[in-house]
Amino acid sequence: MSRVIEVVDYDPVWIAAFEKEAAILNAVFGQRVAEVHHIGSTAVPGLDAKPIIDILVILDTTDDINSFDRAMEDAGYRVRGECLDATIPGTPGRFYFTKETNGVRSHHVHVYAEGHWEIVDKLAFRDYLRAHPGKAAAYGELKRRIAAEHRFDNIGYMRAKDGFVKSTLLEARRWYELNSG
Repeated sequence: MSRVIEVVDYDPVWIAAFEKEAAILNAVFGQRVAEVHHIGSTAVPGLDAKPIIDILVILDTTDDINSFDRAMEDAGYRVRGECLDATIPGTPGRFYFTKETNGVRSHHVHVYAEGHWEIVDKLAFRDYLRAHPGKAAAYGELKRRIAAEHRFDNIGYMRAKDGFVKSTLLEARRWYELNSG
């Protein structure tokens, strides 16, 4: 059975859900953790989202990422690897883990080594939407519409929002460069 794509109203409980999971991930990765961030739509107050908590974990290195597989499985995660052979391929150097709660996808964890180029993109996109509520609202409206159109088609859903994400990311990178640090 395929996953149901559902976009719901923003829920402030997502912050506590992230904090709870961040504590688990800090215990799994231990001293190797440089940073843990709440990313994705559930990290943007007021933004309608699929109720899945996206978490960015930055490690000092991912050279031995497989050594954490057992601990991640014990924490309820499915080890997905880099997903380079997926229909929409993953990013080399991004290691992906998914978790279900009561049979429904509830968490995505994206693990990178410090310095990976995609880290800034994830943070820039999140922070840009936080700082630009009009853009976040437009994104939420788009996601609601395409979720209805692609209710049982995650690939179609991802492809349908790709143009918006890419154009917003261009704006977000420029904004982030001027406003971070």
